[in-house]
Amino acid sequence: MKGWMYILLCSDESYYTGSTNNLEKRLIEHQSGLGANHTKQRLPVTLLYFEEFERIHLAFYREKQIQDWSRVKKEALIQGLTDNLKRLS
Repeated sequence: MKGWMYILLCSDESYYTGSTNNLEKRLIEHQSGLGANHTKQRLPVTLLYFEEFERIHLAFYREKQIQDWSRVKKEALIQGLTDNLKRLS
């Protein structure tokens, strides 16, 4: 089953990183207040970035990796500045 890792921008300018096997459905859940506690309290949210994986467990692994990143490093990923990622570790 395919999976997606995604990054949302919340109304308070915070980032939320998640993973799912149905990106469209999950975004609707977040926007409806049915998503994570973090996003429920910070609506509306905007999808900034996503990656698609062949298996959901790979998306979950990537989510956990990115959750530990600094804001600056997440922004480099979102902006496609992948050359900067190692330097920002």
